[in-house]
Amino acid sequence: MFLLAKILRAGLTVFLALAFTFVLLRFAGDPALALLGVDATPEALDHFRARYALDQGIGAQFVSYLSNLAAGEFGISLRDGRPVVEVVFETVPKTMQLMGAGFFLALAVGVPAGMIAAVRQGTFMDRLIMSFSVTGFCMPNFFLGLLLILVFTLWLRLLPAGGASGPAHFVMPVITLTTAYMGIVARYARASIITVLDRPFLVAARARGASSAVILWQHALPNAAIPILTVSGLIFGSLLGGAAVVETVFSWPGMGRLLVNSVLSKDLPVVQFIVILLTLVMVFTNLCIDIAYRFLDPRIASSQARQQRVNA
Repeated sequence: MFLLAKILRAGLTVFLALAFTFVLLRFAGDPALALLGVDATPEALDHFRARYALDQGIGAQFVSYLSNLAAGEFGISLRDGRPVVEVVFETVPKTMQLMGAGFFLALAVGVPAGMIAAVRQGTFMDRLIMSFSVTGFCMPNFFLGLLLILVFTLWLRLLPAGGASGPAHFVMPVITLTTAYMGIVARYARASIITVLDRPFLVAARARGASSAVILWQHALPNAAIPILTVSGLIFGSLLGGAAVVETVFSWPGMGRLLVNSVLSKDLPVVQFIVILLTLVMVFTNLCIDIAYRFLDPRIASSQARQQRVNA
């Protein structure tokens, strides 16, 4: 029942996101004018709308789109004339590379930083780490990206400003994408570790002579993992959204940049397919987190089982 309810809720979420995007895009402008230009003849505009069924009402278009989705047809790109799946999936590897590196960096830096701040609570080190965390979280990623380009490309001439042809091209986009997330992870890790530092099992571990590293990594961190897991899942899902700005700033040939260009050119099928992928990633991530809760804390599973028995 738990898994079935989550799957049904996920399906409803995907449908609502798709419906909202579908309607919103239809009111955002005429794709025929955006792609053919204002100088196009009325005949050319009418032919374009008829070819892609844009001359029908919104309700008829939505029903037709849903029937095509059920048949596994995601449409044709209005700009490229190629299948949407082909257009989108050729950009996915680059985005996955950026997301994977960014997610690893956010955890690799944020969790240890939060643990150090928790152990040094109230000291200069704690205030320094939290200051960097707040600064990183509050700084807009597009501003940080432009700042990095100004310093490391224009002034120091150390790193390329755009492209994705080598390891050097990864540095600034990954830092820009994950600076805010490193701060979020650090703050959550600090708060979670602080809540368990005075627990009896840690006091007992210190009495047995366990080292500080063993106490932190083997005892404190596993018991403080649920809040960190929650924010990590949210970060993984939101990395796709953040990649849209970062990929545009650094001319990174990924799905985020494709989304921005498709919105500007009113390439509706591409935008709708990317929205489906984004929603599926978020829903799947949340589902994995819910399942992981039941393994990390058996009390959650037993509480849900008792609630189901009461409802029955």
